[in-house]
Amino acid sequence: MKRRAGEREKRMKKKKLLEELGKDRLPYMTPVDADFHQLWKSRYSKLIFRKSDTVPEELHQMVQEAFLTLREHDCFFQDLVRIKGKDFVTPVSRILIGNPGYTYKYLNTRLFTVPWPTVGYDIKYCSPQIHDVCKALIRLNDYLHIEAVKALQNLVETKEINDTTVIDGEQNFATSLAEKESISKDESSCCVQADNYISLKNRTSYNMTLLNYMDPLQMLYLKQEPYFGMGDMAVSWHHDENLVERSTVAVYSYSCEGSAMAESDEEILKGRDPAVWHVGLKVAWDIETPGLAMPLHQGDCYLMLDDLNMTHQHCVLAGFSPRFSSTHRVADCSRGTLEYIFGQCELALQNLQTDLDSMALSLKSLETAVIKQVEEIHNEVEFEWLRQFWFQGKRYLKCTDWWLKPIAKLEEFWRKMEIMMPVRSSRELARRPETRMPSLVDR
Repeated sequence: MKRRAGEREKRMKKKKLLEELGKDRLPYMTPVDADFHQLWKSRYSKLIFRKSDTVPEELHQMVQEAFLTLREHDCFFQDLVRIKGKDFVTPVSRILIGNPGYTYKYLNTRLFTVPWPTVGYDIKYCSPQIHDVCKALIRLNDYLHIEAVKALQNLVETKEINDTTVIDGEQNFATSLAEKESISKDESSCCVQADNYISLKNRTSYNMTLLNYMDPLQMLYLKQEPYFGMGDMAVSWHHDENLVERSTVAVYSYSCEGSAMAESDEEILKGRDPAVWHVGLKVAWDIETPGLAMPLHQGDCYLMLDDLNMTHQHCVLAGFSPRFSSTHRVADCSRGTLEYIFGQCELALQNLQTDLDSMALSLKSLETAVIKQVEEIHNEVEFEWLRQFWFQGKRYLKCTDWWLKPIAKLEEFWRKMEIMMPVRSSRELARRPETRMPSLVDR
């Protein structure tokens, strides 16, 4: 209900904004405009840009080879998502790589991580090349984590973060985290600083990256940007979903620049160059502040710091050449990890007991609240995990079979909870025949 109310509110805001605009378009700026940097500094200062020549060349090579390997192995997939009650296939193809057992949900679709190499986990990849891909991306993840810490430190020093009660602590700990996260335990304010250290670390410790790929020339249609007239959009205006509050999003961009990348005639061009990929930003639901269109060239990176993802919206504007990106995020996985869902299953199964003589199963309690809780967990396992995995998650078997064992364990939990459910009426079973486990697996 809360999600539906939020979607209705967004639709109303968008409708009102478009009505106010009519046939007009809002102004926006690119680096060729005289006031671009002043606008960036005053209204978009939490967007941090890193040009490709500031990134180590060895890292460029590893990451770009990883992108191409994933494309060669057909490991980028278009997702089926739900928007405004309708199902759509995304124009951008994606794959999620990150911590083992983590998932990320956007637009009602749950993605399952291809786990990157992690101490304590036995991860078997389908080929040495896929292992190298995941190794390269965790290396990029570590690099962007350090860059995010440095950027937050600079943000604190320039007093862009207005929480004066923690500025000194966050500044100290931004410095210490950048220096391999060593903390002086001799300081008298150690306990207070430790809290700030944890906060800063939580906002920059990326637990996954969502990789994107699109070749605009292979697309039959791309939606036009509606507010500023910025041209073709690969990804519409949005806030990134399900992130830790005020966490940093880091993006590495790689466009396959070639003959199709030749920039447009500047005498004809108005606004952004349509041949070049851009990230667009705007203040959310604001018609007073000009938008920003930042060109993205091969190997460029950008960071969205602090609350920028909450107060602003961003989109991706397509160029002419194919483009990859790696979007590193601190996903809010409070309900999106195997640890969480296994814990829920164990909670539900506490109400199941086995007779030692007959080995028959029975319920410990028939209280309404207990039965309702089991029903809710049963539905969560089925609809939020099993159906999502067998419908789209199994695509990642091209990379690794790591998820098969935990999914089999979830299926076993599901079967036990199915026994615990009160006998359903024949009418309900007729309405939901697909709730039987064989049909889940058959999909």
